[in-house]
Amino acid sequence: MESIAKRWRALSGSENWEGLLDPLDSDLRRYLIHYGSMIGAVYDSFITEPTSKYAGLSRYAKKNLFQETGLDKGYPFKYTITKYFYTPSTMIGGAKRGYHVQSVRSDAVMKESNWGGYVAVATDKGKEVLGRRDIVVVWRGTETMSELIEDFRISMVKPPIIFVEDNGSLVHHGWYEMYTSTIQDSQLNSKSVRDQVREEIGRLLDLYKNEEVSITVTGHSLGSSLATLNAIDLAANPLNNSDNVLVTAIMFACPKVGNESFKNAFSQLKNLRALRVVNQDDLVPKLPLWAFEAGTIFLKSYIDVGVQFDINASKSDYVTPDKSSMFMWHGLMMYLHGIDGFQGPQGGFKPQGCFDIPQVNKYVGVLKVEKCQVPTEWWVEKNKGMVQKDDGTWILDDHEGDDVVDA
Repeated sequence: MESIAKRWRALSGSENWEGLLDPLDSDLRRYLIHYGSMIGAVYDSFITEPTSKYAGLSRYAKKNLFQETGLDKGYPFKYTITKYFYTPSTMIGGAKRGYHVQSVRSDAVMKESNWGGYVAVATDKGKEVLGRRDIVVVWRGTETMSELIEDFRISMVKPPIIFVEDNGSLVHHGWYEMYTSTIQDSQLNSKSVRDQVREEIGRLLDLYKNEEVSITVTGHSLGSSLATLNAIDLAANPLNNSDNVLVTAIMFACPKVGNESFKNAFSQLKNLRALRVVNQDDLVPKLPLWAFEAGTIFLKSYIDVGVQFDINASKSDYVTPDKSSMFMWHGLMMYLHGIDGFQGPQGGFKPQGCFDIPQVNKYVGVLKVEKCQVPTEWWVEKNKGMVQKDDGTWILDDHEGDDVVDA
């Protein structure tokens, strides 16, 4: 791991990953799987149980999330989570669109917001491995119906909160509103998720102002779209004299976020780098193609930003393609498996041991039994959160108190 500490700037894209992608640098392979695994922790702990009072929250408190989701034992990249952040779930015209799995309880805690991810900072031990004090922002992908609705609001709008001066940039309407909107009566979204994240990063930059610091923003699917907006915002509107702090976006299965002017603005920021990991058979990174600018009749093309890194998980002889699922190749675990076995665009597939293959079956059932004796869809909370009390009775107790919702 000493080489990662010494080479962290190159691994974070200071030279736009030149010479590191084909063949895939061994340190960069571990690096990408590390950040992807941090996103997986959010998926693993997002509560979707409809009978839970806490549907839409994290199952675990900040202090226990990594331990409970497998990012502790044998994991060298040590971080402390300092902030959970929340995205609005009632966007369009204030209409209450609700959750994909709606809580059936009248006392449900989450009514206007969803847990969107977290901000974390490298511990002293983590700093030794990473070579600097890394501040990371982790964004999860689509989990609720209201978020799916926002995914399809593909008209383009100007982003004045990110670019005060109009530089021609246009971005995806739904994701921009998710990033910048507030809900005045919400316990968790009276501040936009943008402000929640930026305030916490500002606090950490102050705390570690005498150390070498980096900012890494990572996400999957919808989360990678929000990570794109977050990264360019942090670079274009630096906090606390952080003009020279390297901001790196590492995005998995990222849809297109803006127009060509947005891409140009992105590429002109000297301290901003972005790497988009794209699985060959995943349709999502190819979308959207184009859309009308909101309020006009002008049709605009969506354009990718950053450096694209193509992998092909379908080469893996550990998986059996599920022809019934068009999104099989879109899953985060499949992406991490694809990175682990990548042997170049013309090469085969050979796992390097940086990603544990049984995790491919966490939410699906695609591993070949003759290769891996692993159950399908094996990531489940024991007894679905039902806990036995001392008197022998059972209750649903699936949430550790944390942040502003600690009831």
